[in-house]
Amino acid sequence: MVPCVSSALSLGGLPDFTSMVSEYSPAVVNISTTSRVDEEADAEPSEEELPGGMPNLPDGHPLNDLFKRFFGEQQPGQGERPEGPSSLGSGFIISKDGYVISNSHVVKGASEIIVRLSDRRELKAELVGSDPRSDIAVLKVKAEGDLPTVKLGRSEALKVGEWVLAIGSPFGFDHSVTAGIVSAKGRSLPNENYVPFIQTDVAINPGNSGGPLFNLAGEVVGVNSQIYSRTGGFMGLSFAIPVDVVMNVYKQIRENGAVSRGWLGVLIQDVTGELAESFKMDTPHGALVSKVLPESPAAKAGIKAGDVITKFNGNVINLSSDLPPLVGTTSVGQNIPVEVMRDGAARRMTVEIGKLPEAEAANERPERKPEVEKGVSEERLKIRIRDLKQDELEELKQKAPAVVVEKVRAGPAAEAGLQAGDLIVQFNFREIKTTRDLLTAVKDLAAGAKVPVLIQREGNPIFLAVEIPKS
Repeated sequence: MVPCVSSALSLGGLPDFTSMVSEYSPAVVNISTTSRVDEEADAEPSEEELPGGMPNLPDGHPLNDLFKRFFGEQQPGQGERPEGPSSLGSGFIISKDGYVISNSHVVKGASEIIVRLSDRRELKAELVGSDPRSDIAVLKVKAEGDLPTVKLGRSEALKVGEWVLAIGSPFGFDHSVTAGIVSAKGRSLPNENYVPFIQTDVAINPGNSGGPLFNLAGEVVGVNSQIYSRTGGFMGLSFAIPVDVVMNVYKQIRENGAVSRGWLGVLIQDVTGELAESFKMDTPHGALVSKVLPESPAAKAGIKAGDVITKFNGNVINLSSDLPPLVGTTSVGQNIPVEVMRDGAARRMTVEIGKLPEAEAANERPERKPEVEKGVSEERLKIRIRDLKQDELEELKQKAPAVVVEKVRAGPAAEAGLQAGDLIVQFNFREIKTTRDLLTAVKDLAAGAKVPVLIQREGNPIFLAVEIPKS
């Protein structure tokens, strides 16, 4: 019988997880891998692997004895040998015929994957498919009879403050149970734009990666994936991939062997209070478009830099991080209604969603900043500027002429966040190609006006809000 929320609460009002653990822990598995190692390769784990790998600890550390107990005298990631255990994580069985969900980083580079069940059976697993962008891997094992499975919930229905429970193998301790609450939803992490993470305070440690996150009804609502840590161990912040995202990836891998994501073709940023005022918006909300990629779905639909996307397919966009997951889970070729704010008024348009390219040109970085030499002073903003040279335009991959900031003194530009080396490409929605363009644009503004400025900083477009001084 599946425990409900009321039956999962003890008389004292605190949750009782015992029946849930008893029923669903058999469907949680331990995953270990073996991989070929390049003897000349750096033994340190990469940053991508750290969430699920074991930390390298100094001599004399109390956890060294624990690692020796589970992995022998040589700790994972240390020394040189052509073959050996390289990853330890968790997973859960999603179907009676043996499909297993885990993290992509748990099985990355594995030549052999072993799935260990609660009844101590060890089964070799086949990697059906892996999606590094969402950090989800789908495995398949063969066993006699039906395998125990989990029950799936809906991460969208989760509420902040709700109790959740994790089962996994931290440090190799199989079927360890930890609990806590949902501390935030829709978290956007660096380099993880397409996953709106569930943040919890559930104790998650190396080895928990790939394990399930349950709600009080015994339903899987997420897959534990990452922790925030300065020590390599749990520090009160852990992140799980929402099960709604997981199931979308799982179905695509099973049906197509790979995952395709929707693509809009814009670079976006949050709308701050200052930017909202400069865009004549009542409140800061939406995703501010700082760049539209050429020939992208957004460009074909008429979206422009400076537009604020406030709705996507009927979904309200509050933060810029709300948009990428919605676009990513949209089917390629689907026509989607999009609402933007432009010049203080709402506009509606239809976008045909494209397929996310494997490598986006927008991620390229320039090799150097512009040279610094004496330019022209703009006294209202307290900056010194000059035109870019032709060779600088080519080296910085800047297709249109722009003005470079040479120096920023104390004043409005500095307060807005402008820095030396920034390229000013747009000022109050006026295209800036020369220093004369900028001087004229600033001169025409009334004192006290707050206006948006579009800059390029190390290849990244950013909007800033600059207030023109009153005196």
